[in-house]
Amino acid sequence: MNHFKKPTRRLTSDHRVLYTNARIIDPESGLDALGDLLTIGDSIADAGAGIAAQNPEVAETIDCGGHVLCPGLHDIQVHFREPGQEYKETLETGSMAAAAGGVTTVVTMANTKPVVDDVTVLAFLQKRAAETSYVNIRPYAAITKGLKGEALTEMSMLVEAGACGFSDDGLPVINAQIMREALTMGKMLGVPIAQHAEDHHLSCGGCMNEGWVATKLGLKGIPNVSEAVIVARDILLAELTGAHYHVLHISTKEAVELVRWGKAKGINVTAEVAPHHFTLTDEAVMDYRTFSKMNPPLRAESDRLALIEGLADGTIDAIATDHAPHDTESKRVPMDIASFGIVGLETMLSLSLALYHQGLLPLRDVLATMTYKAADIVGGPAGRLRKGAPADLTLIDLNHDWTVSNESLHSKSKNSPFDGLITKGRAVRTVVGGETVYCS
Repeated sequence: MNHFKKPTRRLTSDHRVLYTNARIIDPESGLDALGDLLTIGDSIADAGAGIAAQNPEVAETIDCGGHVLCPGLHDIQVHFREPGQEYKETLETGSMAAAAGGVTTVVTMANTKPVVDDVTVLAFLQKRAAETSYVNIRPYAAITKGLKGEALTEMSMLVEAGACGFSDDGLPVINAQIMREALTMGKMLGVPIAQHAEDHHLSCGGCMNEGWVATKLGLKGIPNVSEAVIVARDILLAELTGAHYHVLHISTKEAVELVRWGKAKGINVTAEVAPHHFTLTDEAVMDYRTFSKMNPPLRAESDRLALIEGLADGTIDAIATDHAPHDTESKRVPMDIASFGIVGLETMLSLSLALYHQGLLPLRDVLATMTYKAADIVGGPAGRLRKGAPADLTLIDLNHDWTVSNESLHSKSKNSPFDGLITKGRAVRTVVGGETVYCS
């Protein structure tokens, strides 16, 4: 049985919890050893062998059963729909799904209703998160007012109010001058500018990947070049401005190669990939399966393999879900009018661990993409097991076999294409600020 508990965020500074019998993995430092970990209050105090013997008096001792204990997972691209579309997801239900997936911090996107494009909406979101969320919520604010791509938001005020970066995700910033101005501001403020890379002039009307599957189904496709041309332009603008440019949900082999080129030139470009893009191809859309419709779309096998290669060589920095809940009514319609997007918070870890179980990436590298590498994109001390770092932890049973069931997902929406998939590896405990918020 799954158990949830919202963090009180009121632990005393001397409250000690000892995690024993753990395989402790800190991807940043390279630590991978059996041992113990001690938290005091909401911070990590120590980790390694012999910690238990040195701390006989603790408030609570948790036997980790030899499972992997690592920094809390980060998902740096989620849509929680609040405010405005609470019938699809709320901060509470979305954060519950995050906790069940081992995720301790999420970065929410700004395309809510109203858009997070001023400090009033941002303050509302932060207040609701403090009242209802099981996990840490760090918001992106919109790059442009109303996501219209015409005028920048008050970016300095939004950063001062708590925005960790900017994105118009759901829509691209098409105007190159507006994007240059956004990157210039991002550089000045020290935050990333995250782009949904898509040229609507090339993809307009498309509902899946351009290729033989789209041809067979008689559907208009979205070509790889619609992503690549925006990535190429933006990397050049990042070089011009010196800003941190981040590619959201990268999906094509061409875009991966462009990011690789940008990194080789010393340009400050990072990228993330969603598990569905390195797990599935556009063949998952056969028989007009709308639960496999997302944007960017599932691509060809050559793209899927290029994404895995990009993860393996460090071209792609992070794994993030692009968790996009939709009600059943907006999915069970013809493919060309069905909503783009799937839920992914509860399957992120298991799908990513498949890269390890299949021998494609070392375990430490897989975990790095969801811990410190993801955290570093949006800044902050989390994602590592350093002394004094936030006591956000994920306990993982690497060999836990489970079958994905849409009906048992904790997200309010159930639009996952992985229903019925047998996976290996799952979070069995999630700790936020020193408090267990989920255990199975």
